[in-house]
Amino acid sequence: MPSRKAAVVAVTALAPISWGSTYAVTTEFLPPDRPLFTGLMRALPAGLALLALTRALPRGAWWWRSAVLGALNIGAFFPLLFLAAYRLPGGVAAVVGSVGPLFVIALAALLLGDRPGLRGLLAAVAAAFGVSLVVLKAGAALDLVGVLAGLASSVSMSAGTVLTKRWGRPEGAGPLVMTGWQLTAGGLLIAPVAFLVEGPPPTLDGRAVAGYVYLALANTAVGYWLWFRGIGRLTATSVTLLGPLSPVTAAVIGWAALGQGLTAVQLLGMAIAVAATVAGQVAPSRSFSLTEENARRDSMDLTVRAVRR
Repeated sequence: MPSRKAAVVAVTALAPISWGSTYAVTTEFLPPDRPLFTGLMRALPAGLALLALTRALPRGAWWWRSAVLGALNIGAFFPLLFLAAYRLPGGVAAVVGSVGPLFVIALAALLLGDRPGLRGLLAAVAAAFGVSLVVLKAGAALDLVGVLAGLASSVSMSAGTVLTKRWGRPEGAGPLVMTGWQLTAGGLLIAPVAFLVEGPPPTLDGRAVAGYVYLALANTAVGYWLWFRGIGRLTATSVTLLGPLSPVTAAVIGWAALGQGLTAVQLLGMAIAVAATVAGQVAPSRSFSLTEENARRDSMDLTVRAVRR
């Protein structure tokens, strides 16, 4: 793997690694049984903060494109993901979500003309198998609605990833701007659903406020910025094959911070998932787009932000 691509992969991998902390923060800091409110608090404050920071709004076709991407990556993805998590045991939900790379490979072939390589397909299957060893427990029950919601969340995020790659971004709009547009659009989509289904916001103590601030800033604003930045510089398949790092990170945090044990089978699953992730990055690809133009546009975007501040 060329050194520049390796650096981009390493930085992009911080996104799913940060998402792996969501379960621990949710269970230890946040009020229970409020998944939609939690999704809203992850997306909308982060999106509005980025809009205030970048002071850039979509123009022309990017109004509806941002709405579509925000719905796929955030607005539909969060509620479906939480529905799956509530209807399924955590391990089953994670395994259902881990098939996302296979959806991305199929959609990338259809919409981007990226022919799937054998190594990428094998890496996607191996990653899902490794995740299943990490998170599945004997006797885990299946719920049809939960499984369908989990699959739909994977399709939603996969379609958002591929369309983000296909549409690119408008002139002068860097990944930070695009992240703000999508988080705001997604948050506005979640808001009415959250209030209709869950009612008024719960009373929050200092611990819950700290949890929501972490989720909105580090976990979502920074995490999705790194994710969308990676989509602009890597193939859609390479980016999505970093996804299995999220359940692996969640298992490690559960062991290190929550006192949950790790078995030999789980450790084997971690090794398989990480190895598959690495294999997916070193696969030959003609679509790696870390070009001088991308670097120039990102540099110009940062310069504009600095001048505006």
